[in-house]
Amino acid sequence: MKKYLQKHFQTKDLGSLKYLSIEVARFKKGVFLSQRKCVLDLLLEVEMLGCRSIDSPMDVTTELLLGQGEVLEDAGWYKRLVGKLNYLTMTRSDITFTISVVIQFLSAPRTTHLEIVMRILRYLKKASWRWLLYSDHGHT
Repeated sequence: MKKYLQKHFQTKDLGSLKYLSIEVARFKKGVFLSQRKCVLDLLLEVEMLGCRSIDSPMDVTTELLLGQGEVLEDAGWYKRLVGKLNYLTMTRSDITFTISVVIQFLSAPRTTHLEIVMRILRYLKKASWRWLLYSDHGHT
């Protein structure tokens, strides 16, 4: 495949893939993908690296409504933060549902919506080590 691509396109072989915002590790079981560094960078950016961690990204009894809570002064910051969390869903299916909930409030974010985002970050601190495994089951 490499030779074919090099023959038909101007390419450069950079060797084995290790990190491209997603850490890639190859083992006998398969390929592991992680965004641990992105999680830690995000926690550092929002000054939550030292926060207390929790076991779940969202309380199942939580009900968010459009006009609930006070309007956020900096809606742009909320949107950027939710966008970064949405990027993490590529390897973190455990936060996908909760991210889909907070994305619904991008047009008019409130303090109650931000509280859920902060909860997601506290959850990610505890579960930052999680990997996504693509394993070979012999299917072609």
